[in-house]
Amino acid sequence: MEYDDVKSTIVELFRKAETELGEDVIKAIKKAYEIEENEIAKNQLKTILDNIDAAKKLKVPICQDTGLPIVFVELGRELCLDFDLKKAIIEGVKLATKEIPLRPNAVDPLTRENPGNNVGLHVPQINIDFVEGDKLKLTVMPKGAGSENTSALKMMLPSQVNEIPKFVVEVVKNAFGKPCPPIFVGVGIGSTFDGSAKLAKKALLRDVTVMDEYELRMLEAINDLGIGPMGLGGKTTALAVLVEKGYCHTASLPVAVNIQCWANRRASKVLG
Repeated sequence: MEYDDVKSTIVELFRKAETELGEDVIKAIKKAYEIEENEIAKNQLKTILDNIDAAKKLKVPICQDTGLPIVFVELGRELCLDFDLKKAIIEGVKLATKEIPLRPNAVDPLTRENPGNNVGLHVPQINIDFVEGDKLKLTVMPKGAGSENTSALKMMLPSQVNEIPKFVVEVVKNAFGKPCPPIFVGVGIGSTFDGSAKLAKKALLRDVTVMDEYELRMLEAINDLGIGPMGLGGKTTALAVLVEKGYCHTASLPVAVNIQCWANRRASKVLG
């Protein structure tokens, strides 16, 4: 495995994530379309499905907001790399921005200065986990601002554990139509203040068609809000609720809700 392998893979993955959705995501949207009875909502879902087909055929980004570049890395502990992995990922993001192209979204938070290449302080956001084996798994997740801006985090008390579903539903209710529903809801429970947020985002990488009883109950409560596709009413406000947990301090209960629009974009590849 060489420096250029990682660099080119990052470009390949962003191109795939920006122009194609995973089969699990498409399946969830199609299911919503099939069960929807509200004519306006059904038309919105049909437009979304047409958009997905057009983007794949034309090889253009699904949405004009191509997101902020987020990369998840699973690094095998037996893998030896003789190059700068972080630099390879950064250079891959620069090239992807130019070639795909991606909208240059990354700016200085205070001056709003835009370097034009989606690279800057702590961007791309690179999350590294060490795993068994000698492989390198790269996963990209372009995250748009419309959904990110409606996300929330709350430092709850341990005695409030039964209030977690209520908080999740409240976040979605407050978001209403801003994140372009139907949405995917990532929930991080536990860990630390920042750790819960990472868990919530990581939850969105899961197969969205597989949920346990706890997640399904929250999904039902969210859909009972009746916000519907694009906030115009209907049966499906959310397509999935996905929860990731982490051990936390005995005196705290961090809960993060990371909202993702219907375009739950992600792509992965294993190298080595």
